[in-house]
Amino acid sequence: MQNTPSASYSLTLRVKLSSRTGTLGELTTAIGRAGGDIGAIDIVSVGRDAIIRDVTVNAGSSEHGKEILSAARDVDGVEVINVSDRVFLMHIGGKIEVVSKAPLKTRADLSMAYTPGVARVCEAIHRDPEKAYTLTIKRNTVAIVTDGTAVLGLGDIGPAAAMPVMEGKAMLFKEFAGVDAFPICLSTKDPAEIVQTIKLISTAFGGINLEDISAPRCFEIESRLQEELDIPVFHDDQHGTAVVVLAALINALKIVGKRMEDIKVVVNGVGAAGVACSKIILSAGVRNLIGCDQFGAIYQGRQEHMNWVKESFSRETNPNMEKGSIHDIIRGADVFLGLSVPGVIGVEDLKAMAEKPIVFAMANPTPEIMPEEAWEHVAVMATGRSDYPNQINNVLCFPGIFRGALACRASRINEEMKLAAAQAIAAIITDEERHPEYIVPSVFDKRVAEAVSREVEEAAYRTGVARRERTHSDALM
Repeated sequence: MQNTPSASYSLTLRVKLSSRTGTLGELTTAIGRAGGDIGAIDIVSVGRDAIIRDVTVNAGSSEHGKEILSAARDVDGVEVINVSDRVFLMHIGGKIEVVSKAPLKTRADLSMAYTPGVARVCEAIHRDPEKAYTLTIKRNTVAIVTDGTAVLGLGDIGPAAAMPVMEGKAMLFKEFAGVDAFPICLSTKDPAEIVQTIKLISTAFGGINLEDISAPRCFEIESRLQEELDIPVFHDDQHGTAVVVLAALINALKIVGKRMEDIKVVVNGVGAAGVACSKIILSAGVRNLIGCDQFGAIYQGRQEHMNWVKESFSRETNPNMEKGSIHDIIRGADVFLGLSVPGVIGVEDLKAMAEKPIVFAMANPTPEIMPEEAWEHVAVMATGRSDYPNQINNVLCFPGIFRGALACRASRINEEMKLAAAQAIAAIITDEERHPEYIVPSVFDKRVAEAVSREVEEAAYRTGVARRERTHSDALM
């Protein structure tokens, strides 16, 4: 099945068209027949016998892009001069930069920003280290730290190859919450070295966003850092995904008229995201949750293919001790959460679920079951992709969570703050707006980060982890 064309596989074809009437129409028809989605068509230059145009086309995959290119070349009177991959063009030279906040044009500017004036600021921080929050970038800066071992759906591709993802994450922090973030890509897989390195660089940052670190190492790294640092540490692959999943589930259950405490939830994939999603929806009231890995259901006492994370997970889940494969466990389930690999379930599995099933198939880029196969058999469908309705996207969560945590100088991001974030995201969608294809707001909805930040900050003060003294004006906001 060909994936839906999207900007993630976007090409610009520079073509030379003969002046014969109808050539452009033949080209666009050929691209359309090949399944390409044409965007802009721009004139580059006009000659006596030919016109050079740039044609922007979205494809569904790299192979699909080649098919579209071949179709264009086969059109009589068309010469393909050049092909540009728009995704790669966006990444040339990286996607972020550091800019100065103050002008540096005169001797006076220099003497205040640098020596000798800066010395007085250094002395002030030396006398009172808390002043670093008001006099340096610490108050609004997050380190995005990875070792490149679990990048998107690509796996262990290393720290250098992980850089484009971390740069993108920094863009999202800035765009959606005004938070400055910077990629820190570490050339080590040793949990102890990662923890020590982050501790050593933490002085400059108000928070640490762990990213794309494989399980079970990510659990140990996050746990140790939370204990040993006095700034928020948040593994987004775990908790960001979990917060948005809970928000989506809150609204999906309202659509199907079911309650958290009554449903059976099956989670396929007991890695970082799967465990975190399970924990947060258990905290929200779900009682019957069963996790599955590639060897079947996780249950207390299972001996094969277990580790300390799965052992702990088994003690908190599967109250009825169900055993078997995902195809056995999904029978009668109200909710399927997929955080695993493509093609795990099929239409027959959906038919075996309870009435009005909810399916969140979040493997990227190819979900556990494609929406085109599932829509006819489910009440609500969500994926991790932007080209289908109901995208479970961490960007709905982490910018606002860090904005709220930084605003009150929280020492950590606790469970109450995560639950508050999920409720804030879900509440963006009103009763009138809620729909099977609209259970989470758009990532471009500016209200999301503001609402999440506000509720997270409130939860931080309520649970005693906020360290910034609250003023009367703060309380009135």
